[in-house]
Amino acid sequence: MNEDKEVLKLVGARIRALRKERGYSQESLGEKGGFHFSYIGQIERGEKNVSLVNLAKIAESLDVNLVQLFAYIEEEFEVTEDEKQIKEIVQLLRDASPDNIRVSKNVIKGILM
Repeated sequence: MNEDKEVLKLVGARIRALRKERGYSQESLGEKGGFHFSYIGQIERGEKNVSLVNLAKIAESLDVNLVQLFAYIEEEFEVTEDEKQIKEIVQLLRDASPDNIRVSKNVIKGILM
């Protein structure tokens, strides 16, 4: 597989992972971003060389910044139980209020220090 296709597959896998984390179907993500669900599927499979403008729309629909779409997930990468726990904590913090984030930070610092 050439490098171009590898990038498309990695970005597509990342979009799929973010979509599933949020409980969206391809259809609901497509509706949020103004795309047909089949286009979302083609992107996720690495079949479409998606434009930067469309990537920005997808990122907005997923409530992430554009940079987060390029935080690739390797499909063969084995996730440890600790990494799953950390990911869950990060997701909880993303959904928390600024006050709760500050409190959580202080609690974590207190535990680890």
